[in-house]
Amino acid sequence: MAAVSVWKYRDLAELGPEQSAALVQFSNGKLTNSENVEFQLHKNIHRNNPRKKHQLILSAETDRLTYVGNNFGPSALKCNSLCKYFVGVLNKRTGKMEVYDAQLFNMHPFFPGESATEGDTSEKRTSYREKVDSLIEAFGTNKQKRALSSRRLNQVGNETLQKVVAKAAENIIEKKGITALTSEATQFESQDKSTFLPPCHADADKPEDVYKFEELISPTEYQAIGAHCESLKISTTEEICKLAQTGNYSSFVLESLKSIPQDEKSRDHKCHCLFYLQILIRLHNLKNHELKHKGSLGSDVVDVVKNSLMKNFTVLTYNSGRIKNVMPTSMKAKVVAYIIALALHINSFQIDLTFLQRELKISENRILDIARAMGLKVAKKKVDIPGGPAEDHKIATLSLPLAVRSTLQGRKRKKMT
Repeated sequence: MAAVSVWKYRDLAELGPEQSAALVQFSNGKLTNSENVEFQLHKNIHRNNPRKKHQLILSAETDRLTYVGNNFGPSALKCNSLCKYFVGVLNKRTGKMEVYDAQLFNMHPFFPGESATEGDTSEKRTSYREKVDSLIEAFGTNKQKRALSSRRLNQVGNETLQKVVAKAAENIIEKKGITALTSEATQFESQDKSTFLPPCHADADKPEDVYKFEELISPTEYQAIGAHCESLKISTTEEICKLAQTGNYSSFVLESLKSIPQDEKSRDHKCHCLFYLQILIRLHNLKNHELKHKGSLGSDVVDVVKNSLMKNFTVLTYNSGRIKNVMPTSMKAKVVAYIIALALHINSFQIDLTFLQRELKISENRILDIARAMGLKVAKKKVDIPGGPAEDHKIATLSLPLAVRSTLQGRKRKKMT
């Protein structure tokens, strides 16, 4: 005769919520050995609120981490409210099974400083970064621990620096006063509005004195590039074509070589100017990561010239433990302004901005804004292109009197109606 089993259901009203069976799952893995884990069940003691009398918190202590789970709040499993779970305990000897209500708990690692309940907002919540740092401290490799220690030291150093700067600012404000500082800032702004432009003498009597040549190229740089200008002292079309095939010179420079003067002194001076102009074009077209390479400007650029260009047209920045040169947008505009000023000296103070714009790979609006900020008059002109139709080019002319704009003005956007 087959054995007969019966079961008896034990209701919560009889046992109480804390005596129900606990079904546990761990969010970060499976429990392989339950003997080394100490479980504790905590019951809400607020009996006045009937909703809270069934709130339970289960904690699990291991030799490494503490885990916490609960049956209420945002972190509780949704299935607790949607389904009813039972656990049956069978007595094989008597054939009777007792069935108990069950509570499901999803156990999460608990870090020091983190509130055990998500609904408790009185304690400061630990950020994700701090949780990861705690895991690195407990389980991380030696390399990860060294990186964590270094980052924390840098963070302390930055906070200390910010406090020192704030204290210094407070002392200056207290010593000089707001009115005096505002006056100094206004005066400095009026003196330094055109830092991206070459030194300008708007009251000059001659066009060549508006942007003086010696302020565009220093005598030291002018003398240093002399040895490398011999390759530009050519005049025939065949020689210019051979020079173009090397790819080292822009079409603006090659076009200017067609009208190079025959007089030896004038010829030598124009070659110096064209060679330096080509260096400025190379500098403008470099990417920031290319500035660190020693030969990025070309093997024909001597160290004296390169060091001067880096000093005048780049800024130093500190990143990833290294000091390096970068060229922000303001420095790019400065290089363009110097190129325009030098091109004016080369081409009798009238230049084709469209040619330059294409060489510099910038927008037409950008180069027009810089040219107008320099006080140049801009006009449109039809230019014949060999093997193609005539094009509309923008021609800039330096003429007196000069109406200099001291700031680079952006183009106004039309309002949407």
